[in-house]
Amino acid sequence: MAADTPFIRSASAIEPIEQETMRRVARRLIPLLMVSYFAAYLDRVNVGFAALTMNKALGFSSAIFGIGSGIFFLGYFLFEIPSNLILSKVGARRWIARILLTWGVISGATAFITGTWSFLGIRFLLGLAEAGFYPGIILYLTWWFPSAYRSRIIGIFMTAIPISIVTGSLISSQILRLGDWGGLAAWQWLFILEALPAVILGFVVMYYLTDGPEQAHWLTDEQKTWLTRRLAAERAHRETIHDFSLGQTMVNPRVWLLTLVYFGQNMTGYGLVIFLPQIVNRFGVGVGLNGVISALPFAAGAVAMVLWGLHSDRTGERNLHAAAACFLTFAGLAVCIFLDNPVLMMVAIILSQMGQAAIAPTFWTLPTAMLSGTAAAGGIALINAVGNLGGFLGPFMMGAIKDATGSFSIGLLSISMGVLVSGIVLAALGHDRRLENVPQGADRALAE
Repeated sequence: MAADTPFIRSASAIEPIEQETMRRVARRLIPLLMVSYFAAYLDRVNVGFAALTMNKALGFSSAIFGIGSGIFFLGYFLFEIPSNLILSKVGARRWIARILLTWGVISGATAFITGTWSFLGIRFLLGLAEAGFYPGIILYLTWWFPSAYRSRIIGIFMTAIPISIVTGSLISSQILRLGDWGGLAAWQWLFILEALPAVILGFVVMYYLTDGPEQAHWLTDEQKTWLTRRLAAERAHRETIHDFSLGQTMVNPRVWLLTLVYFGQNMTGYGLVIFLPQIVNRFGVGVGLNGVISALPFAAGAVAMVLWGLHSDRTGERNLHAAAACFLTFAGLAVCIFLDNPVLMMVAIILSQMGQAAIAPTFWTLPTAMLSGTAAAGGIALINAVGNLGGFLGPFMMGAIKDATGSFSIGLLSISMGVLVSGIVLAALGHDRRLENVPQGADRALAE
């Protein structure tokens, strides 16, 4: 393989040691990480279903609910970078377990809010507790998976989002249908019951997760040697092109443009996911059917996420894949302003969510290709921390516009502007393909 050829090969060209090693790593790590992220996303967005009865019980307007839903990301923002730097120092096993336990307890405590200020406070604390989990996982995946695998692996890992929303929609709607019992309202039981998986998983992660290939007793010595050499070769190759310090990363224009991209897509994505149950509720369906209908866009998104990530890995192209997904998201939401028919609106939302789901698997290959070591820990956390502030703006805009106009369609059009900007920036940004062109034999040369 020539040095200027992208690292793309057919399955038949991959050596058996590589196939078996990557298969074993994926089987060992990805299911647990997916289940953990499932719990994270469920506890982050189940407030959307709780709102169907909680808002009336506590007297929340759409604007207050939007602020409370989004303020999660302010707490998330404050502790994101410190959390990821701590993870890079103490290891993923202990730190991810800590994150799971603390957010599980706080999420369950949401059941006992009594009004606006306690709602805002508990959502802010939930963001603090969960800060660092997602960027920590992205960083952790770079410790195990060479760059040629990352888009599809991130795509598979992130199917936990649509899976959590699909199953969470169904479970949440059924919990609400149970009604009040034991002295607590149905929305209170929703928070308590859906917080339990995070607490349990905290103990599982502490026991089961492995910090890095060197500690992987479940790999053979040959497999550990191959993987550590391959990852070291990629890092050395990357650093011959760009070797950023943490300080340089924090002021790098490309990193900040990627942060803008992530801000825009989060503004759009969270604005939709938090308010979708209320949008569907206006179609005149019951709580149980609401869960089924609300799940449809995310089921379609799960398929799009994996297939688009796999296609990106096979072609070696990143920016245009992410940009195309952004433009599809924008088109699906923007067209809702012209639609009155509930079926047509749901078709548009489904197409939009397919685009939204397909953004992240290709997007996260961009910063992880240019950053390594502490710079990667800080840079990924910076992008995620600032970018997730879009998760505050999107729900806030949706709530404020709904209160002012009575229309969800105008709100959808407004939040779609975020992902439109993201697509334009990605299309213009370009990608340094040298970062993916690891010369043949680089891992063997490094070992020598």
